[in-house]
Amino acid sequence: MKGKILVAGGTGFIGSHTTVELQNAGYEVVIIDNLSNSNVDVLDGIEKITGIRPKFVEGDCADINVLRNLFHENPGINGIIDFAASKAVGESVHKPIMYYRNNLNILLNLLDLMPEFGVKGFVFSSSCTVYGEPDSNPITEAAPTKKATSPYGATKQVSEDIIADVIKSGSPIKAVLLRYFNPIGAHKSGLIGENPNGIPNNLMPYITQTAIGLREELGVFGNDYDTPDGTGVRDYIHVVDLAAGHVAALKAIQKNCGLAIYNLGTGHGYSVLDVVKAFEKANGLKVPYAIKPRRPGDIATCYCNPAKAKAELGWEAQYGIEDMCRDSWNFQKNNPKGYEE
Repeated sequence: MKGKILVAGGTGFIGSHTTVELQNAGYEVVIIDNLSNSNVDVLDGIEKITGIRPKFVEGDCADINVLRNLFHENPGINGIIDFAASKAVGESVHKPIMYYRNNLNILLNLLDLMPEFGVKGFVFSSSCTVYGEPDSNPITEAAPTKKATSPYGATKQVSEDIIADVIKSGSPIKAVLLRYFNPIGAHKSGLIGENPNGIPNNLMPYITQTAIGLREELGVFGNDYDTPDGTGVRDYIHVVDLAAGHVAALKAIQKNCGLAIYNLGTGHGYSVLDVVKAFEKANGLKVPYAIKPRRPGDIATCYCNPAKAKAELGWEAQYGIEDMCRDSWNFQKNNPKGYEE
């Protein structure tokens, strides 16, 4: 056994796939999640895939007493991966107080308790939104962080600063900040995937729910950006590749990294309509869509240079856009109404 890892937000989309990769790599996993944007039934899928049911605590990481009890009842945790955050750009513009309170309180609670319980390794779920509207693409880790275009992005910037300040203060914590680009896809088994509550904020579940008939049409938010087809361009990464990046990050922490920052993406930009076409091609389906007004907080183009993660973590994306589209659809058609069935 390589160690016991607390996965905060571990029943969510990225958290559940990362739990699979951690367990497959020999780590013991404890999950805490308040199920505000996930479903407890994901644990069944994780168990079927790995043969191991992770320990699960239903609770809110924004409550420090809940977290303290978890650490008391699960001694020996030596690393934390923090996925526990509200994450919809558009929603954050309309509910900024909720985003600041939730995302920052969770981080502060985790960092506060780590020395008390002898936990030294911390992997933070950050975002390419910290780069704001980039000067150029592809984006390297050396690119400046800019004023965030949304409260969600601002919480990630502030969180990164907090972690850096804690480490500078002489804390024994070692941390890796992973700046995700746009995760889509699902585990190839079709047992776990992206299953948001309500109308999806992310592109791929909106596509798959439209393809299966749960939504009348896909909303494409803006077709007047300065891009080849007018729709936003993003770096889409398979969630299983992203999950593997967290295992690589834990290995970097074990080598005493101090504080390290990595982009996790493929290095390729695809527009919204590129993804729709790739989905239709991969799955032999048509996806009806309608152009809607731009969403507040969205930018035109954002894709990364992932060379640093390859050089220092030995990590690079293995899956292409058609794999992402095929695996997303496989999960949706196996779970037409999500985990609720």
